[in-house]
Amino acid sequence: MYWLLGGLIIVFMMGVLAVADSMAMPISAMIDIANTAILPLSLVPLAIILIVLTQFNIPAINTTNASSASSRNAKPVFRIFNHILIAIIAIGLITGSALQALVSHQRAEATKVTEPMRVQALVTIDGISDSVYDVATDSGYRQVATISHILPLVSELTTEDLDRMTVADLDKDKRNDRKYRVLLNAYPKQSSKPSSKNSPDNSQLARLNHLQPGAQLFMSLTLAPLATSEQAINNPTGFDSYRWLRGRHIDGVANILVTSTSPLNNVHSSAVLSSSESYFKRFRTRIDQGRWQLRQHFYQDWAAQTTAAQQAKAVTLSLLTGDRSLINRDTKDLYQLAGISHLLAISGTHVLFLAIVLAGTAALLFDRLCPKVYRYVPRWQVRWWVMIGAAFVYALFTGFDVPAARTAWMLLAIGLVRLTLLPISTMRVLFALAVLMAWQDPYVLWQAGYWLSFIAVALLLKYDDTAYKYSQPTVTPLAASIHKTSAANALAQRIWITFERIFKLQFWLFITLLPITLLLFGKASLWGLIINLFAIGLFGWVIVPLNLLAGLCYLLSPALANSIWTLVIAIVAGLHELIIWLTSAAALSKAWLYTPVNTAILLMVLLSILPWLLPRGFVSRWLTLPPLTLLMMTIYANQQSLVTIPTLYVLPTGDRYVSAVLLQYPIVSNDKTSKDNNEQLSVTDNDKRNTSWLFLADHRPTTTRTMPSTLTADKLATTLEQQLGSLSVDTLEGIIVQSSSVGLTATLTTDNKRTASHTLTSELLPMTVAQLNQRLPLSQYWQAGRSDRWPDLQRAYKGVSQSKDESNISAQHCEQGKIWQLPTGDLSIQVLTGWRKIGDTSVWDCTVAIDTRLPIRLLKYNAAEPLKSAPITAQTLMSKTQSKAPQAEESLARIILNADTHQRVWQMWSLLCLPESLDENTAYSEATWLGHSASHITADVINRQKIHKIITYDDKALEVALSLDTIANDAITENTIADTGDIGDALP
Repeated sequence: MYWLLGGLIIVFMMGVLAVADSMAMPISAMIDIANTAILPLSLVPLAIILIVLTQFNIPAINTTNASSASSRNAKPVFRIFNHILIAIIAIGLITGSALQALVSHQRAEATKVTEPMRVQALVTIDGISDSVYDVATDSGYRQVATISHILPLVSELTTEDLDRMTVADLDKDKRNDRKYRVLLNAYPKQSSKPSSKNSPDNSQLARLNHLQPGAQLFMSLTLAPLATSEQAINNPTGFDSYRWLRGRHIDGVANILVTSTSPLNNVHSSAVLSSSESYFKRFRTRIDQGRWQLRQHFYQDWAAQTTAAQQAKAVTLSLLTGDRSLINRDTKDLYQLAGISHLLAISGTHVLFLAIVLAGTAALLFDRLCPKVYRYVPRWQVRWWVMIGAAFVYALFTGFDVPAARTAWMLLAIGLVRLTLLPISTMRVLFALAVLMAWQDPYVLWQAGYWLSFIAVALLLKYDDTAYKYSQPTVTPLAASIHKTSAANALAQRIWITFERIFKLQFWLFITLLPITLLLFGKASLWGLIINLFAIGLFGWVIVPLNLLAGLCYLLSPALANSIWTLVIAIVAGLHELIIWLTSAAALSKAWLYTPVNTAILLMVLLSILPWLLPRGFVSRWLTLPPLTLLMMTIYANQQSLVTIPTLYVLPTGDRYVSAVLLQYPIVSNDKTSKDNNEQLSVTDNDKRNTSWLFLADHRPTTTRTMPSTLTADKLATTLEQQLGSLSVDTLEGIIVQSSSVGLTATLTTDNKRTASHTLTSELLPMTVAQLNQRLPLSQYWQAGRSDRWPDLQRAYKGVSQSKDESNISAQHCEQGKIWQLPTGDLSIQVLTGWRKIGDTSVWDCTVAIDTRLPIRLLKYNAAEPLKSAPITAQTLMSKTQSKAPQAEESLARIILNADTHQRVWQMWSLLCLPESLDENTAYSEATWLGHSASHITADVINRQKIHKIITYDDKALEVALSLDTIANDAITENTIADTGDIGDALP
């Protein structure tokens, strides 16, 4: 009853949030109820009443027969009434929980930013920033803040204008008293000029790092609403920023345009603060200011240190205060690859260790100085109160995230259970806290830390109970053997037994948390099973205690704290080097496990492990075989569906001009073809079930000025590797870079300054290929244009990355007329454009045609759920639909991947390749054009290529296709009128 009701409460709350977020709902008067906090507080007494009533269902021990005989007739009526009352209260709890989730959603909808706008406002800094502004590392400033006194921005403001501004200037419009809690963003200006790093804009925005929590200043901002969950599909990593921001109660995103020079002074700041600001909020601000001061202490002389020293200090700061603003992307990726990202968060270990140390110190002081206190308060209660105070203060100091808050509340709840002598287990206390935190903030159910924290602690408690029960019979023989052996053997045995218990515990946690990890993040690192064996002990018993000790010493002696921190930083730096050395082994490079997990698979996993979680003998553990068999069959079927159906995936890259397309085509052996090409198949494709090609292109037009790409080769290669892994692609037949690269040629003489300035940008895709070649087996690499400097570029990358892999790949020319095909003839790849021998880069881009005998699915890759990748919406040409030739028996399907960045490409094709490309005998069942909306393709080329459907990477309509539809509609109308006229003339 207890577990069923709690599970239903959480499931109903999640369902209400999901349904309310996916459909528009009117904002009702329920928001006023939520403001008074009646609903969440009323659920707690109902839960207490339900717990008390369930105790009456426990049969009592009858001491006398007389009392039982006298009340025998009253028991059935009482039990029926008790069950009815319990059912009513349970339904009320479930309904109230769902209503609380709905009210929370309504409140968030009422305060969110609904449309983009440019405003001037007073900004109040909340907490510490998520990252720091650093031009050298291209790191942006991200900070949660509250904006008030909002006015529309009618003209551009300068820093001097904002410095002269006062609150009274913004209070002219009394109607606009709204406040928004937004995420401030400020990123370094992208420019090709080296002097841009010292520009006034960058120096002005660099002052944002010095803003303390609670500071107020005037800014001009660009407000934007939160992106919806559907837009997470376009995210290359599948990260749902909408749910992450909603979980932090953020109403919108604000990009900083201009800021005032300095924050308001204390007089003006105190005047702006409303009387509703509670003492707790001011106390919270004081604690955040302490966190900010510690960050500034670690940030001293930051630019003068090496990257390794910087990241060791950043991790040390994160382990002390939960501040990850100084940790760069490479270090986060390293911890993810090692499977120890959870160690960067402030967990229960940190809070509990500090609470125990302070409680022990307080008890020692009372023992020596004031032992009379124990006459009124027991010693364990003194320690308990100190532990609670320390736990809550430290949890607030680290941001009061879910793991830290869970530990603080558990200490309070377990102490209350002991104080009241209630027969409640620790597992029930943990589950009750999970429900209470969901009642207090339903959006906590969207946080991955909530699920991982509570599930991990529950598994630890379950493992501890099981290990304790079944380790009792082995204690006596072990003790006897230790007495008989020598001291060295006894020590070795104890070490082995300890290691065995740690390994079993780690293996238990890894296996049980694996489905949750795959469901939340889409991947799991196999390195975590090994590295956690020593990393957890190193962090828990060495790094964290020393770090907390240094934090306490910092209050009394900063010099002593710096000495301890120097030791901690050295240990962390050594750990980083060890992890890099372990994970860089070529034989163990494939450490990621990509298995798409949905709710059905998670349910089958739960049914499989349920008999092992229940008490022994409650149900037969052979019952795990049916759901386990079904689970294996489902996973196998999902994996097969990814490799047995011809599919073309459009992969998101994070740049609207950079495209990535993956072709997966199964190799189906034909009887006739297999006899003719038996030897060739046995050599090339005998062990391959399918072939995979990756197509990369940069569609930035050369005739117009566009913003340079913010992508880096390392970021793009990492994203593509993750996407390929989730689609079960562990080897590539080839990569075709359809865009030419000026940085790869040493034989081109040009006076085009724009081309020269974009040399480094043009190396993005070739450098991505160089990195993917080190991570995945690759057979072929086609490069558009000239590639004279490719060997030098490949060697330079290996020198910078210190790669020990000696495998090199040569660049083949992607030029007009080049063809590759399967021995069976079912798949062929033909290059339509690209003339590298001409000394003009505008005609080097190669457009590729894919001809297949099997129909190909065109899907838009969904990084969050690859199995739910949706078909791409295509624009069907009316003229092709009306006049579609009858298909031949062996008709081909053609997909044209366009990559032109200049109109001369198709002009050259019309002059040189038009006669040879018009093959009337070739019948295409369907010809699809896939390219960018900025393409320079003409209507004549579309007609000559017999294109039926048009798809654009950026989901914008192609203007030429719209004109073709208009012409086709006019032609159809004229023919209809003419036919009608002929019929009318024929009538008598």
